[in-house]
Amino acid sequence: MGRNFSCEEKMMWKRIQCFAKLNGYHIYLWERQSSLSLPISLSRKYSVKTSCDVDTLTVLGNSYNTDKITNVTPKILEKMGKNLHCKHNHPLNLITRRIENYFNNNYRNNWRAPMFSKFDRISPVVTLTQNFDSLLVPSDHPSRALSESYYLNSEYMLRAHTSAHQSDLIKQGLDAFLVLGDVYRRDTVDASHYPVFHQMEGVRLFSKQELFSHLGDTSRVTFFENGSRDATKQERHTIETSLCLEENLKNTLRNLANNLFGDDVEMQWVDAYFPFTHPSWELEIKYQGEWLEVLGCGIVEQEILSSAGADSRVGWAFGLGLERLAMRLYSIPDIRLFWSEDSRFLDQFNVVDPNTKITYKPFSKQSPVINDVSFWVPDDFSENDFYDIVRNIGGDIVENVELFDDFVHPKTKRKSKAYRITYRHMERSLTKSEANEIHSGIVAAGVQQLGIQER
Repeated sequence: MGRNFSCEEKMMWKRIQCFAKLNGYHIYLWERQSSLSLPISLSRKYSVKTSCDVDTLTVLGNSYNTDKITNVTPKILEKMGKNLHCKHNHPLNLITRRIENYFNNNYRNNWRAPMFSKFDRISPVVTLTQNFDSLLVPSDHPSRALSESYYLNSEYMLRAHTSAHQSDLIKQGLDAFLVLGDVYRRDTVDASHYPVFHQMEGVRLFSKQELFSHLGDTSRVTFFENGSRDATKQERHTIETSLCLEENLKNTLRNLANNLFGDDVEMQWVDAYFPFTHPSWELEIKYQGEWLEVLGCGIVEQEILSSAGADSRVGWAFGLGLERLAMRLYSIPDIRLFWSEDSRFLDQFNVVDPNTKITYKPFSKQSPVINDVSFWVPDDFSENDFYDIVRNIGGDIVENVELFDDFVHPKTKRKSKAYRITYRHMERSLTKSEANEIHSGIVAAGVQQLGIQER
């Protein structure tokens, strides 16, 4: 026997339908007359599920058992294997080639071959040991949190940085290499942040003779010591070793910045902290009147080299984000554009010489659709969980998510958050009804997966 539902229940039912449609669920409904709730059962129509729904995940041809910390989403898995940095007529490929050419042209070994080996197709699936432990990342470091990184299970994850391969490559006997690839981090939703982006890692190691070769006679120079750590050096490095490494590193990266941005670019070094280097710095350049961070770098922790079998050497490392550089060099306003397959975008970068000066010309500027949502949140609410739902359902149609109200009820102490979500298709007009359907799906998913309660 049927019953009449309230307006509130009808609205929730509509949102559940939208959520199911957008995420590939069948809906099984039954009535329970003694309750005002609307009980439902959802089952997937397709095999690719959210990781918590299945026992195994297949990623790049390999299977991984899921467990309680699995948090990778279908939208993230869809991005794997794209290798945008290797794709012809793509801005990330152009900037990659420019950096590679800089190192190949300026750094040669004794046989006049390029000194730096390049690795640009290493699988982004790594162990937690590779991503964290091999780099001395503390067990309580924020980057290990489920809210920050993507985990396949308790043993494997999607690399959060290309540094995850540093120790393995050093163990293979390499002393100068570049690693390029896609990296994955849970992050905010706006024009400059995306959960998948691309990095380049550079590492160079030195023997005593190589580091102090400019002195001629190196017998009077002390390479290592049993000293103390301070702001300028590690325990095992003499001050001469540390300063010489710093000079070599900074000269290398200053020249790289000049190569990319011109000889007259202003730059400055800012002291920084990274678990795997000390001392550490960030390089900033003056770009359009503002200081812009372009890379992080430092002296590799000697403990890392010792564990990798290179205890007799010292070295430096740097890491840079390719999208960050490309957005500035080519005036690309939105990070989502790097994933566009529209020829109107890609054809602008179809050049033979990677040094060709290119200024991106917008090919479509559609009007946005803006919707607000306000809801009560549970105590364990994580913003990055909500952002993942937004990306998983809205995809690249979501341009921006802005928190505009953060409220605590004075009596009940319940917490409420209000977000403004901007929807804009990059290649065509987006109707309000399309945006509303996505918005309803996001709210329904938040209710089901995060336990939020719409206000």
